[in-house]
Amino acid sequence: MTMEVEVISRKCIKPSSPTPLHLRTHKLSLLDQYVPPIYVPMVFYYPNQDTNLSPSDIISQRLQLLKQSLSETLSRFYPFAGKVKDSLSIDCNDEGIYFIEARVQNPLTEFLKQPDLSFINKFLPYHLDWSATPTEGTHVAIVQVTTFSCGGIVIGVYVSHIIADGTALSSFIKSWAAAARQSSTEEAALVCPKFDGSSLFPPTDAYPTEATMMDAVIPFFRTGKYITRRFVFDASAIATLKAKAKSSRVQNPTCVEVAVNLRRRAMPPLSEYCMGNFIWRATTLFTNGEAELEGLVYLLREAITKVNSDFVKSLELEGKEGLTKICNIVKDISGECNEVDFVGLSSWCNLGLYEIDFGWGKPTWVSNVGITSSKRVFMNNMIILLDPKLKDGIEAWMTSLDEADMGILEVDKELLEYVTLDPSPLGLST
Repeated sequence: MTMEVEVISRKCIKPSSPTPLHLRTHKLSLLDQYVPPIYVPMVFYYPNQDTNLSPSDIISQRLQLLKQSLSETLSRFYPFAGKVKDSLSIDCNDEGIYFIEARVQNPLTEFLKQPDLSFINKFLPYHLDWSATPTEGTHVAIVQVTTFSCGGIVIGVYVSHIIADGTALSSFIKSWAAAARQSSTEEAALVCPKFDGSSLFPPTDAYPTEATMMDAVIPFFRTGKYITRRFVFDASAIATLKAKAKSSRVQNPTCVEVAVNLRRRAMPPLSEYCMGNFIWRATTLFTNGEAELEGLVYLLREAITKVNSDFVKSLELEGKEGLTKICNIVKDISGECNEVDFVGLSSWCNLGLYEIDFGWGKPTWVSNVGITSSKRVFMNNMIILLDPKLKDGIEAWMTSLDEADMGILEVDKELLEYVTLDPSPLGLST
């Protein structure tokens, strides 16, 4: 059966109370300037479990609740309701989040039985692909809510990376969900987002474009047709791999040895409700002789360990010193581009995404997007790691430029001992 997504309305959801005049301009931090200026997508899938009301009534009630609670949430997360002003700031003009309603004349379970990863893009704003670049005058955040004939709902969220990393985005969505549950005396009342990143990591109006994360890795990219596959490791496979990776140098390998959240590395640690970008890339070079799992994990652990509280302090320095450090790091990475193949990893694990309940239950699935494009995009040879609904596993979303390379992975006997390729989320959520 053919599945089509039909857009039925577009509007802006404004904050329930106006932003004070002294907060109307949000300054970006040095780390906000460093990240790639792209939109970060998250997609949440909620099948309908209510049999007391008709699907049409359920959809009507839940759409209204989502809009109202989003408006309330934006009064605290006010930069999300603004527009990009320039490379240094957000205009917090209360114009609102761009909100799209769409519908599908099929049940949601029909899609979830065997998801087409390339179709997920249709659950996100139609006029953007995930690598679109927010420019002056564009919305900071965009939401699309897609309803299904069964009463199921898919919530797709796009937020500009210059205002939020994965932790910040998940905190925003958690707060939205808490407002929808009307927990005004509990979580929703306690959440007080902080937008003071520019005071911790002062920006510079002379930030060179060649010192961004994007420009550091662009030399590694190639033009061609991209393909995405989803490799799922269950708890047993992760336990086995941890045992294989254990060594005298790394006695307690983790599920994720790839990303660094500076909130936890600062001294004192920063709250998850510090909005903006508090992430850094740990880089290492693998050679053929170090390709065994034990060696790879050791080199990753060594790279991550270098990003400590002293490193965070060095980025906090006023003036040229913090910028100079970033420029030197980017220069070192770019200098290797003609000699090595680039593989990027980013982790969305341990963000509590499967706990996000708007009042009708937790999501059956939380996904990234599938890339099937011939354009030059940021996710070439990129792996995004997510939690599955069942604990202690990993979903690895692999995007590769070369279909032939992906074809090799799909039939690799050693890999297939540990993973299931593109399993149904319905089977993983029991």
